[in-house]
Amino acid sequence: MRVSKCFALGRTQPTLDFVDVHVDTDTAVFVDPNAIRALDTTWGAECRSLLQHFFQHILNLIANGSNNEAMSLLASLRERNEFHLGFSVGESQGRGFGSGHASDVWKALTKSKAAKTGLLQDIEDTCLLIEGIGPDMVSDAACNVIRGPLIRYTQDMCRFYGIPMQPEVASGPIWNPQTLSWEEQLIELPVVKHQRLLLVPKVIARVNFSFSNDEYFRHYLLPQLQKEELAANSGLVQLLKDGRRRVTKKSLVDKYGAGKLVCVDLTIPRAQVLNKYRNDKRQRAGRAMTHDEVAEAVHTDIPDWDQLLQRVLKVVPGNAGATDYENAIEALLTALFYPALLHPFKQHPIHQGRKRVDITYANAANSGFFHWIGLHHPSAMIFVECKNYGKEIGNPELDQISGRFSPNRGKVGLLFCRSLENADLMDRRCRDTAGDHRGFVMVLDDERLTQLVNEKKAHPSSVEFPRLRHLFTQLIS
Repeated sequence: MRVSKCFALGRTQPTLDFVDVHVDTDTAVFVDPNAIRALDTTWGAECRSLLQHFFQHILNLIANGSNNEAMSLLASLRERNEFHLGFSVGESQGRGFGSGHASDVWKALTKSKAAKTGLLQDIEDTCLLIEGIGPDMVSDAACNVIRGPLIRYTQDMCRFYGIPMQPEVASGPIWNPQTLSWEEQLIELPVVKHQRLLLVPKVIARVNFSFSNDEYFRHYLLPQLQKEELAANSGLVQLLKDGRRRVTKKSLVDKYGAGKLVCVDLTIPRAQVLNKYRNDKRQRAGRAMTHDEVAEAVHTDIPDWDQLLQRVLKVVPGNAGATDYENAIEALLTALFYPALLHPFKQHPIHQGRKRVDITYANAANSGFFHWIGLHHPSAMIFVECKNYGKEIGNPELDQISGRFSPNRGKVGLLFCRSLENADLMDRRCRDTAGDHRGFVMVLDDERLTQLVNEKKAHPSSVEFPRLRHLFTQLIS
């Protein structure tokens, strides 16, 4: 049973910000630390810092010979069935560094030349260079290190989607970078079958782990060795009939062997090869799974754009339908703008609670329209206001949303309404607001929203949103 069904959310995976995992078994996706590094949000920065800090502390302990302390820290990296990610058959089990694996991992790390020579830099490097460590173990370990941010994320999602939480639930070990220790607290969390549940943002989930020992060996190390053998005109060089010279990868494997220990030995004098691999991976790490890829991995449905749009359009205008309209808009936007806009908040308080915004999103775009916005204008957060009426919308509504902008939070917003009696006049008012340096507001009624959805249906993988770009261009022209 999935989270959405367990808690009767009435939602499908595309309209949820988190991975809609099975609560009684594992879902076959991983948390990839490389994906976390590419997440350009405040939450992502906190997670990156925790991962870097924890693993560097482990490496420092290895260098200093502090075996007992390192063993104790590694033992807290086991999964406790709460993330529900990975390949376990039946009930979630996890494959973290801790528990029975702690001793083996510690021995592998302490004995590894990769640790002693400084090749290891980040937790995902262990997939390449340490025997016995694979993607599932790194994923579980990463989830444990970022448990603190995941707890707060889970609490945010529970409040947002109406998932009940129980008080005084044991948090599990939370890494404290100030005290260099694991700490536990009693907190609010959802509980299923007497087990706490932690939700994971789908933007950091991957089917295929970005770091692969086989890929690194065959497509980075071996080509470098081929160049070296050719340059030295070694005995491995073959002369072809057409005069070309070659060194086969098979002959290199026969000479040097294969496996992670071999990778370490070959990489130590060729650190530039590993650096290139890391850089290549990080340049490509920003691409989150598409809706289709999530659906295939998690075995859920792809977005039904017509259904999501009709849910908005069928709401009767007026105060009585205001909440239904806001909920329908949010469900559509969460699917429509993924993975550019993430971590939705509803009725978000600002100015010590004196003002509230209907919905806010974190702008995590690394390409497309919202990325372009982020490069040129303050837009760490995108503000959304929903007005379940239309013809009478005007300056008061513009003043309301623009009054909630700030350089730190962002100065870009979307104002949704049902109809516009004079769209040109409304657009001029928005342009005046921008010209007065009070921020950028794009107004979308039912007709414009339908155009936006039709663009997505025509180009499902695009994050360019031409209709929004056109509206924004009008504001600055």
